[in-house]
Amino acid sequence: MQYEAVIGLEIHVQIKTRTKMFTAAPYEYGAAPNTLTDAVVLGLPGTLPVLNHTAIEKCAKLGLMLGCEIAEVCKWDRKNYFYPDSPKNYQLTQNEEPLCIGGKVEIELPGPSRNVEGEHRWVALNRIHLEEDPGKLTHEAFETVIDFNRAGVPLAEIVTEPDMSSSAEAVAFLNCLRNMIVYAGISDCDMEKGQMRCDANVSLRPVGSDKLGTRTEMKNLNSISNVKAAIEYEIERQTEILEEGGSITQETRRWDVESGTSFSLRSKEEAHDYRYFPDPDLMPVQMDRARVAELEAELPERPLDKQRRYQEELGLPFTITSVLCVDRELSEFFEEALKTHNAPKQIANYITNDLLRELSAVSEHGESAHSVSQSKLTPAHIATLAKIIDEGVISKQIGKEVFTEMFQTGEMPDAIVEKKGLKQSNDTGEIEALCREAIAGNAKAVGQFKDGNEKALNALKGPVMKATKGKANPAMLDQLLKKLIDEG
Repeated sequence: MQYEAVIGLEIHVQIKTRTKMFTAAPYEYGAAPNTLTDAVVLGLPGTLPVLNHTAIEKCAKLGLMLGCEIAEVCKWDRKNYFYPDSPKNYQLTQNEEPLCIGGKVEIELPGPSRNVEGEHRWVALNRIHLEEDPGKLTHEAFETVIDFNRAGVPLAEIVTEPDMSSSAEAVAFLNCLRNMIVYAGISDCDMEKGQMRCDANVSLRPVGSDKLGTRTEMKNLNSISNVKAAIEYEIERQTEILEEGGSITQETRRWDVESGTSFSLRSKEEAHDYRYFPDPDLMPVQMDRARVAELEAELPERPLDKQRRYQEELGLPFTITSVLCVDRELSEFFEEALKTHNAPKQIANYITNDLLRELSAVSEHGESAHSVSQSKLTPAHIATLAKIIDEGVISKQIGKEVFTEMFQTGEMPDAIVEKKGLKQSNDTGEIEALCREAIAGNAKAVGQFKDGNEKALNALKGPVMKATKGKANPAMLDQLLKKLIDEG
């Protein structure tokens, strides 16, 4: 029997705020353990929670970004369980009335190659609700240590419908989701810092069936590569069990990165196991519709919408837009440069090829400048370089030399050209004499060009460019060579 996978994800995203969800205690990743706590975080008797309104608004923006309906009213429930990283022995969450309802995420699946755009489809969401993060447990050889710094940090849980059928779709979903969240400034989504974690629910069913199989949950996957590997392992594990006539046990499993396998943690809890009830210390939150409209107006353009716009309106290829639109800072740098000189393809090429190459080289050498904002270049640098090339002041070849120097020094390109005497030569007499020498010295290339091989002209252009140190006007050089060859 053939089986197909049904996959749903639960993604926990730390919302970027100065203070925690229900207290004024601050949070900053990397602080000394157990230094960012207070009586509320530790659940001491007599303490009461106070809502973080910024977290509520940012979660609402997240919902709007993902096409959710923002509830008129959301309320808080206590999820009761004993675990060492939960000081209060319960978690404040939104079980019955979440802030964000429904929604969907557009994903872009991998194409047949890196240079070809893949299929687009939508993944349905069930809900997004707010809750508080537990502390962090670190398991050592013979003991477990607890850091409560993270306890109480605002956490948005994004729950998909069982709407995916492969690890490739799950990976595409997580990449697109992370891009949108970072674009909107809701979270940095750094999985290494625990700002984004994922639980994967996987089940199998016979191909053609619409009945869901028994699912297992893979907990706390802390990288997209781990999500991919864990899903693929679980599909293979369940397939083997079903093909041997066995049945799947509903359970929570833990992924072991080193062995590339998973193991059972516990049988899957049901909602009644948590004994949910409304929190008596927190009033329901009524969302002001005018404020929701303001939050929606503040949303940035979604990355895939921007990618389509760049392709349709600016004529940029997928190879460029797939790099430019992933990073909001990079795309805004590009758009700012266009205001100075409207040359989309040339400017986009300089940013996605030359600028990113230089930034990567700097990072590899361990220096500090590894992002656009940390480099010495501004949009005006790139735009001015493109402009003086378009105006024929310098050639594209000289432009590469100028780019390297302006990246290193921060000088404007026109100033570098003037200082180094790099202006393009338009001296017809000098260039014509050099062209005659090149033609006389390479009869083979001349013959190939006469036979229709246009590329043979490059063998003649090379010596001229070398003699002029790259300053010969390429357009003039082409015209002169063709003219002289035609004249014999």
